Amino acid sequence: MELISKQELAMSERTFWQLFKKHIIAWLLIAVIVVVALMLGIDEKIIVFATLVLGLFTQLFAGIGALIAMIPFIGPLIVKVFAIPFFWLLNALGYFVGVIAIKRGYSGEFMKSRVLTVALLVGIIVGYIIGHLIPLR
Repeated sequence: MELISKQELAMSERTFWQLFKKHIIAWLLIAVIVVVALMLGIDEKIIVFATLVLGLFTQLFAGIGALIAMIPFIGPLIVKVFAIPFFWLLNALGYFVGVIAIKRGYSGEFMKSRVLTVALLVGIIVGYIIGHLIPLR
């Protein structure tokens, strides 16, 4: 019979609020900031960019994925259904846009967009790896 270490026992006894307190507070704070920014008339593109940057750097999207994955039976399925097609969709979109761009003579701009797409995907993967190496507690 395996013995459970004190640290593993302490982790298993943590409550939902203890595990996701920082994520929930951060999402509420971001929601308030977005509402205030919209009321002040700040450009929507700037708000979306700032929200994405904050969400990626603070691992809030991983926290939402973990919250959804906690739903018994369907949670992990929902996370997989949304995560895997996201990469396929980005890649397919790049190819369709590339065909149109090359036909219209925008090969230079097409190469820049493909480089940005690859950089985005690599950034997401690196962020995922770093997020799992250094957990937010």
